Order: sequence, then C-alpha cells, then structure tokens
Amino acid sequence: MGRDLQDRGRLRPVDLARAHGLSTQAVRNYEEVGILPAAERTAHGYRTYTPLHAQALHAFLALVPGHGHRTATAIMQAVNRDATEDALQLIDESHAQLVDDRRTLEAVEAALGELEPAPPERRDMFVGPLSRRLGVRPATLRKWERAGVIQPHRDPRTGYRVYSAADVRDALLAHQLRRGGYLLEQIAPLIAQVRSAGGIAPIESMLRDWRARLSARSRAMLSGAGALDAYLRRGA
Repeated sequence: MGRDLQDRGRLRPVDLARAHGLSTQAVRNYEEVGILPAAERTAHGYRTYTPLHAQALHAFLALVPGHGHRTATAIMQAVNRDATEDALQLIDESHAQLVDDRRTLEAVEAALGELEPAPPERRDMFVGPLSRRLGVRPATLRKWERAGVIQPHRDPRTGYRVYSAADVRDALLAHQLRRGGYLLEQIAPLIAQVRSAGGIAPIESMLRDWRARLSARSRAMLSGAGALDAYLRRGA
C-alpha cells in the first residue's frame, strides 16, 4: 500500500516522519496545529500527504533554528491560512529582534571599555536613580544583590543602599548581559572576576560565543527563508 501511494504522489505519515527523523505522532501533531496543510483521507480514514506537505514540513524545520519553534509555527500557520502578509510580518519582526540583539552585544562590548575604576569625583547613587537609569524595578536590583552581582553598601545613618561608581558599572554590565540572555548565576562570577581585577577574559569568551550564536541564527534565517520561499512558490 505504501509503495502504491508513493507512486501516485501520495505519502503516508510514516513516509514524512522517516524522511525528517520524526515520529508519526509528531507529523500528525504538526498537521493538527496548522503547520502542515490539512491532509486528505483514504476511504478507510487514513491520512495521506503529498510532496507539498513534505515541503511544508521541510520549511517549518528550516525556520525553527533561526526563528524559534513558536515563531516558526506562527509563520507556517499564517501561510497555510493564506495570510502570507502576516507570515512576512512575523519574519520581519524576528529579523528586527536579531538586529536588536546585535546592538545589545555591541553595547556590552562597549561597556567592557568602561570597566576601569571610576573617577573618585563621580557621585554615589541610591536605588531609585539607578533603577530608573537601567529601566528596571528596585526589586530587580535587590535580586541582583542577593545573587552577588552587585554589592552596595548601606548608609550608616539611614540604612539605605548606596551604589558606588563601581557598583553602577557592575549593574550596567549585568543589565546588558541579562539582555543577552545570560542567567544571574552565570553573570555573578564574571562580575566578581572583574571586581577582583582577575581580568575580563571570561567575559570576552562569553561575547565571542554570543556573537557566534547570533551569526548562526542569521545563517539559519537565510536557510529558513529559502525553504519557505520554495514552499510558497509551489503552493501558489
């Protein structure tokens, strides 16, 4: 039966699954959520797919590395309901996010150039002004403090947290690294090394890895675009 279906340009779920290293249940799930167009059914109720379904699956799997599973799913759902403009907007937004991530990386790299001890004339800051400068809540700064990322001292008269120029520097760097997707437990030891004059080599290594991941994402977006364009042309 399987060979007869393939000879007629029809594919079983298992044919799609094997060709892409998936389970047949995964293929059925992808159809149910709209990643694949709806399948035809045999007289006995079995799903049958076509080369167009195979191309849709290929496009989706090519989109995932660059755009992520959720966005790739939304793109394919839009295409399969003939809302191509919605799909293109999702792609544009994903590219815009990549541009923003690159700018964040550049900001972190620029921040490394400011890790020298701050001039003594720079004034200390309290939690309110620092949280406003970073665009985070005071509770976030307290969380960073508990994680050892920043170490403000207390005003002996008021008990308020006071952030020195070095604390501000550490907070700025931590904020950029958080935007880059790094966890507090990853950031804290790096900040500690900078604080103890242990050098910035670990951060430089992290930034190289970050840049490599962005480049890989960019290349993956190119591959995904090609696969999706082929699917759009065949389905037109």
